[in-house]
Amino acid sequence: MRAVLIVNPNATSTTPAGRDLLAHALESRVKLTVAHTDHRGHAIEIARDATRGGVDVLIVHGGDGTVNEVVNGILAEAGPANAGPAVGVVPGGSANVFARALGISPDPLQATNQLVDLLSLHRRTRSWRRIGLMNCHERWGVFTAGMGVDGDVVAAVEAQRSKGRPVTASRYVRVAIREVLASARKEATLTLHLPGREPVPGVHFAFVSNSSPWTYANARPVWTNPGTTFETGLGVFATTSMNVWANLGLVRQMLSRKPRLDAKHLIRDDDLPWLKVTSDTPVACQIDGDYVGEREAMEFTAVADALAVVAPPPAASR
Repeated sequence: MRAVLIVNPNATSTTPAGRDLLAHALESRVKLTVAHTDHRGHAIEIARDATRGGVDVLIVHGGDGTVNEVVNGILAEAGPANAGPAVGVVPGGSANVFARALGISPDPLQATNQLVDLLSLHRRTRSWRRIGLMNCHERWGVFTAGMGVDGDVVAAVEAQRSKGRPVTASRYVRVAIREVLASARKEATLTLHLPGREPVPGVHFAFVSNSSPWTYANARPVWTNPGTTFETGLGVFATTSMNVWANLGLVRQMLSRKPRLDAKHLIRDDDLPWLKVTSDTPVACQIDGDYVGEREAMEFTAVADALAVVAPPPAASR
């Protein structure tokens, strides 16, 4: 079995020692090549070349942004549901939402042991788990996308990262509070389009999910669409009010261990085959925690069984 280990050396929690330990563990199971990313979009290039070369597995040691690039590189070359490489992940970022949603431990050492066991299992079963993805029609999304305040938060965090400030859960929380308070003074510009329903205008922000939870605040999951998984359609979570007190109550529900998400100003649905968000003016957008710029419209489509992954079966990952 041929594998490429793609390492983002600039990811939050990757270290040379961890990379070497991971490579050593993998070399006993696969014929391994190690590739380091050195610029934005490099993981896309590596993944495309590996897919073209018939590599069996791409193992990502980095954060969610690197995972997104690898997935987009594979699908640009092979297309969804075709025989491209399987993707494995050993977390190296700050949140590692994709890996955790798959049932992979956030601890790199434990994740390495999981990965080795799953590769050994594949030798016996000759099959990979397959998951659905989110086609954002300009790139593929793995677990989340957003328009409005969500995009504003990601853009602000990326601006701070470019100044050399570390990305932490507490920094995200501080930035999110600031952006939410700023958005409370703005007019709603978004309209939400859902299958079989009249368009819903007056929307302040919209989160689109391909899995759950939506993200993590350190070890605590943050829920928007608990019923959305890699095996279902998409989930949407949007609001028609930026009232601070109403949204504080919603945040408490999102952080609950047994979330029951309900509010008069909340529009929430699961298992959608598609949805579209339009805006009167360009607004900030993000895909998998990566700021993609301002858009006046984005469309999202659920694509089942689009990607092979090195991960536990769905029941074990929940």
